[in-house]
Amino acid sequence: MPHKVSLSRLKLTDFRNYAAAALALDGRHAVLTGDNGAGKTNLMEAISLLSPGRGLRRAAYGDITRVGAASGFSIFAALDGMEGEVEIGTGIETGEETTVRRLRINGTAAKTADELTDHLRLLWLTPAMDGLFTGASSDRRRFLDRLVLSLDPAHGRRASDFERAMRSRNKLLDEGRFDPSWLTGIEEQMASLGIAMALARQEMLGLLARLIEETRETSPFPSASLQLSGFMDGQFSRPSVDLEEDYASMLSESRYRDAGAGRTLDGPHRADLIVHHREKAMEAERCSTGEQKALLVGMVLAHARLVGNLTGHAPILLLDEIAAHLDEGRRAALFDLIDGLGGQAFMTGTDRAMFSALGDRAQVFTVADGRVFE
Repeated sequence: MPHKVSLSRLKLTDFRNYAAAALALDGRHAVLTGDNGAGKTNLMEAISLLSPGRGLRRAAYGDITRVGAASGFSIFAALDGMEGEVEIGTGIETGEETTVRRLRINGTAAKTADELTDHLRLLWLTPAMDGLFTGASSDRRRFLDRLVLSLDPAHGRRASDFERAMRSRNKLLDEGRFDPSWLTGIEEQMASLGIAMALARQEMLGLLARLIEETRETSPFPSASLQLSGFMDGQFSRPSVDLEEDYASMLSESRYRDAGAGRTLDGPHRADLIVHHREKAMEAERCSTGEQKALLVGMVLAHARLVGNLTGHAPILLLDEIAAHLDEGRRAALFDLIDGLGGQAFMTGTDRAMFSALGDRAQVFTVADGRVFE
């Protein structure tokens, strides 16, 4: 069983609809119940900001601060983390023209947000993700990269460096500056970073596919088959150095085409995650809404198990409206599966009765008008 990572305290100041809020947690799962709009998802969003990035809503930091607040928001959390007990504080400082996020770990300023992954891994599932299989390919790439990040924290830095290099190349092409020395250097950098990104995605999908296969007979959810499409398909069994050379050549040969298009047309930024419902032998996008949600839940929970297996520490799960639209039997099976992962989960719902199958395995909080109480 992986080591349990769990929050023990959470404090918010001027965050969304909370002027101030504090939760004392005892290591069990936490259930947040209340009416729609009460602030349940806001609490989940605050926890999600204990990971690199902009959280589960991907909101601009300025939009998160409570309306009418004198300055920015702040979040404080105490937890039993991957390296022992730790206190994390984050928030924003606003100036006349700037908004800057600050992060402190045990009272010391962190150099980068990537340091958060030394202490906890966070995974989430929200209603906004229900359209993942029918939405834009960019949404699936973002989902996939979050999965990779939880296993390989360096993936985010590679992706941002790739995007920066690609923007530089696009700018040169747009300006008609076809200087071979400049472009070749940028394209070689893109090739190194782009192939590393693609290989990390492929490796994670391979590990996840094997775990899904191993648990297929016992899972209450349908199993998914997963593959990447749209960038150097079928070539990733070859040595990475050969892949980098081929991609760099591809970029060099497509300069005039990309200049005409106004963007780089080949690369990991064009890949798509293809998901099939294995039992029905059907593309996920053609499945019913209920089947798509069941596939997504199964994928996220399988990935949570994979993170626990590979890191030795169970991730913290943020599951927004997870029990909605499930019958009583499937809810009970879901809660048993979540509990069996060995970590702490935060779950939301409008009806407290939906979580009765959890019994004493969870603390139950009521959320109302920017207040939280047991």
